[in-house]
Amino acid sequence: MQKKSIDILADTPSFIAVHKPSGMLSIPDREQTEVSLRELLNEAYGKVFTVHRLDRDTSGVIVFAKTAEAHQYFSAQFEGREVRKYYLGFVHGQPVQESGTIDGPIMENPQKRGSMIVHAKGKPSLTDYTVLESFGILSLVQFQIHTGRTHQVRVHSKDMGHPIVVDPLYGDGQPVLLSSIKRKFKLSKYEETERPLLGRLALHAWKIGFTDPEGQEWEIEAPLPKDMAALLNQLRKWKG
Repeated sequence: MQKKSIDILADTPSFIAVHKPSGMLSIPDREQTEVSLRELLNEAYGKVFTVHRLDRDTSGVIVFAKTAEAHQYFSAQFEGREVRKYYLGFVHGQPVQESGTIDGPIMENPQKRGSMIVHAKGKPSLTDYTVLESFGILSLVQFQIHTGRTHQVRVHSKDMGHPIVVDPLYGDGQPVLLSSIKRKFKLSKYEETERPLLGRLALHAWKIGFTDPEGQEWEIEAPLPKDMAALLNQLRKWKG
């Protein structure tokens, strides 16, 4: 794997920040049936160290440490909630309040392995949200997470009553079709079935901010991927 084929957002002596595509594992899973981003970086850079991770289907900024010392430093930063983490996501419907805080403890769902729920016995979990644009059927929301629980944004969105679009675990998992947005939609004569505008989890790790081991302040952004940007353009066009 060549360095140039990895979308690098920042590269310093202590860390590397990468724009992870949707559908790629951050780190190897138990089965190890597919290549993870960390393995690709190991090939290109030598050993890198995991300091946080993104769900397979979530795109966006992810940071890996380059040295054992940096790994220790960043792990402490994440653990101490000193890292600023922002996400962009499309949710179903329109939240009643344009902004707010979801303070719901999260734990593993005892009835469904691999999924999480809001429960009084869970770990403290805090998410701020702001509705950026609303189109009735869908809304574009910015999330800032102050804790790093598994599936936190997805679980809190569901708990709010507005699950993330195309979420098979916490929503209906149905792809977004242009026919659901555009009135009088017609298939072209060359198509038998409609191709989805968006067929993957509509969640993107947009921005991360921190101080590096050398004392330099960073705010690193990953632009909205093409598929999510295309959906936003269609919503603006037909729901504006």
